Amino acid sequence: MAINTTWSVSDMTHVDADGGVILAYWSLIASSDAGDETATEGGKARFTYDASSSDYIAYASLKESDVLGWIWEANKEGDETASEYKARIEAERTAKVQAQIDRAATQATGVPW
Repeated sequence: MAINTTWSVSDMTHVDADGGVILAYWSLIASSDAGDETATEGGKARFTYDASSSDYIAYASLKESDVLGWIWEANKEGDETASEYKARIEAERTAKVQAQIDRAATQATGVPW
């Protein structure tokens, strides 16, 4: 059984004057193919921005992938890269789902009559 992971951004706060994003709410859901087993991670990330920077992206031009990249960068720990953070969190949630699958495989419900 495969385990799928899905990242999403559910809401953001931006500055009206220049479209700079200052806050994003995010989640990661890991689930089995059937969707019976799940594990989630989520939170919010605060950002500072420089509207005069060459890599600045205003709210109206953002893609979800842009904001997820910022979130991964904001949540990394120590010498970890953003990609390593993303992989670590996905692996942790995938392991939780696999543990649920394994546990369910060794248990049964019903009555003996």
